Amino acid sequence: MKNLFSMRTTALFLCGASLFMASCTKKAEKSSTTGWSYNDPNGSGFRVAKEKQQQTGPGLVFVEGGTLTMGATEEDVMREWNNIPRRVTVQSFYMDESEVANVHYREYLFWLNRVFADTAITNRALPDTLCWRSELAYNEPLVEYYFRHPSYNLYPVVGVSWKQAYDYCLWRTDRVNENILWDKGITNKKAELQKQMQGGGQENFNTKAYLLGAYQANPGKNIKNYKDPVTKQPPTNISFEEGIILPDYRLPTEAEWEYAAYGYVGQNPNPRKSEKKRGEEITANKQVYPWAQNVNGLRDARHGSWQGAFLANFKRGAGDNMGVAGGLNDRSAIPGPIKAYYPNGFGLYNMAGNVSEWVADIFRPLSPTDGDDFNYYRGNKFQRMDLASGAPERDSMGRIKYRDETEDETKNRRNYQKSYAIDYLDGDSLSGVQYGYGITTLVSDKSRVFKGGSWNDRAYWLSPGTRRHLEEDQSTSTIGFRCAMTRYGSQEGNGRKTGNWFQTKKQNNRKRK
Repeated sequence: MKNLFSMRTTALFLCGASLFMASCTKKAEKSSTTGWSYNDPNGSGFRVAKEKQQQTGPGLVFVEGGTLTMGATEEDVMREWNNIPRRVTVQSFYMDESEVANVHYREYLFWLNRVFADTAITNRALPDTLCWRSELAYNEPLVEYYFRHPSYNLYPVVGVSWKQAYDYCLWRTDRVNENILWDKGITNKKAELQKQMQGGGQENFNTKAYLLGAYQANPGKNIKNYKDPVTKQPPTNISFEEGIILPDYRLPTEAEWEYAAYGYVGQNPNPRKSEKKRGEEITANKQVYPWAQNVNGLRDARHGSWQGAFLANFKRGAGDNMGVAGGLNDRSAIPGPIKAYYPNGFGLYNMAGNVSEWVADIFRPLSPTDGDDFNYYRGNKFQRMDLASGAPERDSMGRIKYRDETEDETKNRRNYQKSYAIDYLDGDSLSGVQYGYGITTLVSDKSRVFKGGSWNDRAYWLSPGTRRHLEEDQSTSTIGFRCAMTRYGSQEGNGRKTGNWFQTKKQNNRKRK
């Protein structure tokens, strides 16, 4: 018995010491189309990361996609007729749980100021605190202190233009991915921070530049885990195919924002718990407000304490921003904390009231022929990486340079014919619309949509179907923003499969029949 134990111990030791013994190595995964093995030192050297689900980025919540009817839910009292009801489908995505707050935006400014010696870069990002001024109101204290005072840390940032919100999303993408690489030991945090604090300017971490090899990060101790199977050499950076780098943070499209605001998932009587159960397809429900539990906008009877409580921060009527002392209704004269008031079915706060929010789209009054019915969006400018020098180049911010596609590059395409699609169908005989900015209309190619109603708006604007517009370089004290991110993989989230799957046994039984 002793000899048998000794033999087994020796065998295990030899197995652990030798990576080339066939009986002790894990069988390499093979391609189902070529038969070549993956991650195999004796194979082609093709490295394939283990299949994994997309992780949820900081601040985001998962929004399971589906179909909705965009547009008007109430009488068009504004007589604008710019939100004609139309059925669309939105792919699953992620959205910020709450609006971007003052402290979050100040973090952005701090980084810009530390990394770039050029103060013009920071100045371009500063919110316009003068947005609080009015000829017939005393708001100077808000001009001075709303953005900076610590009591307003977690209040939504305002005075930010669409362009500034767009740039914030770019910056956030890079900082989140940079931190992920630090945490996983793929890059060296101490060395990278030292580079930043020295005012590296253009030489700062940018996600696309890193993936393309245009930015050389200081390697961390765990970069060796991603070495080439054949040469055994660690890479200078990891690839996107490893499933570690997150997709871009961005502004949500109008369709995504409106879909997320309704939070219909909370009304599904049988939310899907497994592959064997699924909920109902509720499509006729066209509620008025994000927090409603039924089509009439009434609260759930189980929550009696809600009776009479304001579930959003808005203006009840002329001169009534918060009610009467001793009985304030929404308890906020201006924007309130980003997680105040009641979240909707997706767990999103303040999708009605508090501040209106920028979305990605260019504004156009909707018509029956306007836009696709899947992932609807207007605002595309199709671009390609600028390779004029033969390699990717970086701009003064450290970002990869892109250029607009040329007519020669798009002329043979069937799915799109020009790179500038913002004004698509304008002046076309099919649509019959033209936009002469400042002559016949205030709508231009710089007009961006904002949604949701604010602390200074009447209840009409709280409905997700309502929409307004403002030039992308303008800002107000009533508009803020939140970020979104595309979801890759299963449309029902991590742990769920794409498509309907049936037991192999049942499939075999059917084949035999």
